[in-house]
Amino acid sequence: MQAHLLSIGTELVIGQTVDTNAPWLAQRLAEMGIECTRQVTVGDDRQAIATAVSAAADEADVLIATGGLGPTLDDLTRFAVADVLGAELAIDEASLAALAAFFAARRRAMPEANRVQALIPRGATPLANACGTAPGIHAPHRRAAMFFLPGVPSEMRAMFENEVRPRLAGRTGGRTIVQHTLHTFGLPESVLGEQIADLMRPDRNPHVGTSAADLVISIRINAAGADAAEARRLAAEDADEIRRRLGSAVFGEQGETLAEAVGRLLLASGRTVSTAESCTGGLVAKRLTDVSGSSGYFGQGFVTYANEAKTRLLAVPAELIARHGAVSREVAEAMAVTCRRFSGTDYAISTTGIAGPTGGTAEKPVGLVYLGLATETGCAVRELRLGETLAREAIRDRTAKLALNLLRLALLGQ
Repeated sequence: MQAHLLSIGTELVIGQTVDTNAPWLAQRLAEMGIECTRQVTVGDDRQAIATAVSAAADEADVLIATGGLGPTLDDLTRFAVADVLGAELAIDEASLAALAAFFAARRRAMPEANRVQALIPRGATPLANACGTAPGIHAPHRRAAMFFLPGVPSEMRAMFENEVRPRLAGRTGGRTIVQHTLHTFGLPESVLGEQIADLMRPDRNPHVGTSAADLVISIRINAAGADAAEARRLAAEDADEIRRRLGSAVFGEQGETLAEAVGRLLLASGRTVSTAESCTGGLVAKRLTDVSGSSGYFGQGFVTYANEAKTRLLAVPAELIARHGAVSREVAEAMAVTCRRFSGTDYAISTTGIAGPTGGTAEKPVGLVYLGLATETGCAVRELRLGETLAREAIRDRTAKLALNLLRLALLGQ
């Protein structure tokens, strides 16, 4: 079975509000073995809504639309649905009674404007709203089973679970799609793609694809099976094969972050870490301590933004800074080595660089960063040239991720 999702609302089209409903629905449908093949967003325009609904009725087995069922003049979904069905709108007495009860329970008079929410196209079925005022609408039309749900996420989710899922459950024959995601760091997407190209053929099951976001390349595995056990087995087989091919480039799965992966390795090895940061301003320490249980491996953090602070708090010689500059291999090493010694931790990470947009020179441009990683055997320093076109926030974000990955690889013995 194939499904289309339709998100309705001008606030979504212009970017004023981020649509969280469509991703959530796509995941719930996949769990039921229903593949989402298209997501469409339209504004509060009666003709645009009707056009999208009509197209989905011809192309999909299921349409789930969200939004436009409120009581105001820009809530036009019920009118567009009536247009597509060629049906009149009529007050559904049970829905009107539910609306009145909703307001009565809150000791409020129901505004006259809310009566419009009880209008349902003739031949369609109202869907009870357990959390709000707007009933949903269920209407089969041409090829599709069509469901129109409120746009408020809490109301939409409850209505899907209570009203939509039971109606769809009997139509899938037990077929299930299991989604699994692996996260990688350090391999360009093109190189990674070459190494798993045969697994990414569009005609195979599981379907494997990649997506990139701020240096993290995620690999999505969508496995379809006659039942959940078969789908899980297929997804696990592909995940194991991808790990075998990509090795240490794979740092985690599902929603795991680099910081969580590092924390897991630190706890497993009984090792500890401290940080000495300049250009990242404490961002590496923040990400490490964002993880629950980080008190088991994080010692302390120094934010030594000014040169004087590097000397006073980390004993970096002033003459070393004068000779090489604060943004240098030598200062990064000194920061990390002293941080480790002062903190008494197994590892220490240091960062020093030019995050921009000002402060760069021809010799030391914006985006030049040095990372230090001090261990019991010495200190490794990495030079990064992240580029002058990146925004300050992006340079700091990438520096923090690259620092965490440097530690992760050290914990893996690389």
